[in-house]
Amino acid sequence: MRKLVALAVVIAAGAAGFWFLTAPQPLPAAEVPTGGDAARGEAVFWAGGCAACHAAPGATGDDRLVLAGGLALETPLGPIVAPNISPSAAGIGEWSDAEFANALLRGISPEGTHYTPAFPWASYRNMRPQDVADLRAFMATLPPSDNAAEATGLPFPFSWRRPIGLWKRFALTDPPPVPDGADDTVQRGYYLTVALGHCGECHTPRTTLFAMDPARWLAGAPNPDGDGTVPNITPSSAGIGDWPASDIAYLLETGFTPDFDSVGGSMSPVVTNWGHVPAGDREAVAAYLKAIPPVTEPAQ
Repeated sequence: MRKLVALAVVIAAGAAGFWFLTAPQPLPAAEVPTGGDAARGEAVFWAGGCAACHAAPGATGDDRLVLAGGLALETPLGPIVAPNISPSAAGIGEWSDAEFANALLRGISPEGTHYTPAFPWASYRNMRPQDVADLRAFMATLPPSDNAAEATGLPFPFSWRRPIGLWKRFALTDPPPVPDGADDTVQRGYYLTVALGHCGECHTPRTTLFAMDPARWLAGAPNPDGDGTVPNITPSSAGIGDWPASDIAYLLETGFTPDFDSVGGSMSPVVTNWGHVPAGDREAVAAYLKAIPPVTEPAQ
């Protein structure tokens, strides 16, 4: 009997510890950003790539501003369908400032569950609060859609999101710090690359626990959309070491490489987005990519 009681106590303590360690950690109310400026938020929107995942599949031109969702995103655990994030009841039109900020900065849904990192909150969590408020203000001006995107259906146990809390606590990694001696342009490029552009999500190899590997930051990675690899974009012989910064900025604007080729696949919508971003920000990203340590190790 005593053994059974002891076992029950251990199980209860373990369950309580698991529940505590996996609990979502929302922003304190005093830290919720408010009072955004829609005009500034437009640049945040394009740099953040919202339309790339949340516009309807195949949308072009102004239709990309209708964030109706429906695109199936391939992940190692199965496809995830991007939801409607337009300012409607079917999207995020009824979200509070706190719910919007917690989604981006903490990876927490309005229902209080963890978002999977297919939504790149692992990068967006580095956003400046003012940019979060400005983005919300701009997105409120976009056309609403009543589209009910197909529900995501990952297989069990991946459909259970509570354990993501453990991943956040013990597996989630931070990017390398801004390079030593970085000037204002490189620091701006660091922020755009790490946070808004979330470039590391595709260009950085993953650890065994599916977190971005900071030791191989931007060194290229297996293509999450299919065969092949996402290229190394460090200034190494295996990456873009022989590219002038001006060519990197030009690629972000037009999609053309220095050898007269053009990017395709999932990089195409990125270029479409970054064509709307101020030229100075494209130049800042280029300056940052030229300033980071080169990595020659190929993607695994």
